[in-house]
Amino acid sequence: MPNNPYVLTFGKEPVEMIPRLSQSKDLIESFMEEKPSQQICLITGVRGSGKTVFMSTISREIASDNHWIVVELNPERDLLISLAAKLNSMNYLANIFKTAKINLSFLGIGLEVSGSAPLTDIESALIQMLEAIQKHNKKVLITIDEVSNTSNMRIFASTFQILLRKNLPVFLLMTGLYENIHSLQNEKSMTFLYRAPKITLEPLNIGTMTENYQQVLKYDYEKALKYAKLTKGYSFAFQVLGYFSWKYKDDEKRIYIEFKQYLEEYVYEKIWAELSAIDRDVAYAIAESPDGSISDIRQHLNMDSNQFNPYRMRLIRKGIVNGQARGYLYFTLPCFAEFVKESHF
Repeated sequence: MPNNPYVLTFGKEPVEMIPRLSQSKDLIESFMEEKPSQQICLITGVRGSGKTVFMSTISREIASDNHWIVVELNPERDLLISLAAKLNSMNYLANIFKTAKINLSFLGIGLEVSGSAPLTDIESALIQMLEAIQKHNKKVLITIDEVSNTSNMRIFASTFQILLRKNLPVFLLMTGLYENIHSLQNEKSMTFLYRAPKITLEPLNIGTMTENYQQVLKYDYEKALKYAKLTKGYSFAFQVLGYFSWKYKDDEKRIYIEFKQYLEEYVYEKIWAELSAIDRDVAYAIAESPDGSISDIRQHLNMDSNQFNPYRMRLIRKGIVNGQARGYLYFTLPCFAEFVKESHF
């Protein structure tokens, strides 16, 4: 029997995936302009919205151009040392640095370079390394997945700002939850991040998902459309529903039960735990509302507009709630209303 083409693992690129053609095309083109107006982009969205896969798609496309070098960094490590070490680990770059007499031995990176004093400051080392790369008409894209407001990240971002001021060919692509990126942007020394473009991942295209379920699961159009709509365009739900549909074929009851349980255990419980008590009350009021009208929700909560709006906006920014229809709020996540009703005490 063929392997299941859908995956249940966060961040792993699946065999079957729905591309975000417009958003990826715009981002790649903006970075590859002769004189790019921006060299940073932040990718945000609710857990399971496909941030990591989207970033991987972008970085792979850019890496296919031989003028670009792509470096992936672990946010839990010393980002500046890691960047220098990864650049120096590429043989052709190591030769460029050696020819430029950039001695990184003191920093524990590379071998001694005769006739050149060892660099003792990582920031100075990176500036020299990037200047050498620039002379060879290369550009560097740095990717960091799931950033948060840590000391490592603040130090790295401050140095990256210096690299930009020196017009060095360095670009940055980061993913993160809304609250983590917002916290980083709020740092006094990080205000330059507010000017960086931010991509909030939108729901996947229902029509494209329908076609996928028709082709891969061999469903007829009506059933494929029904299942695609069930996901609400939520990237992780597309994979989970596809996985259990492949596994259990036509056992719709079992597919739905495992689909709902998997979302709850692996995503929704974590989202719920990160909400404040009042956020949870607001979510419950949305779940209880028969039509999602804001007036009905506020009445349930006994809140006026000024009290209610901050919580409404926070849930929207977290990607949990859709507020595009004036006067109404809807959950963006499949089966989330049921989960909220079951979890709110």
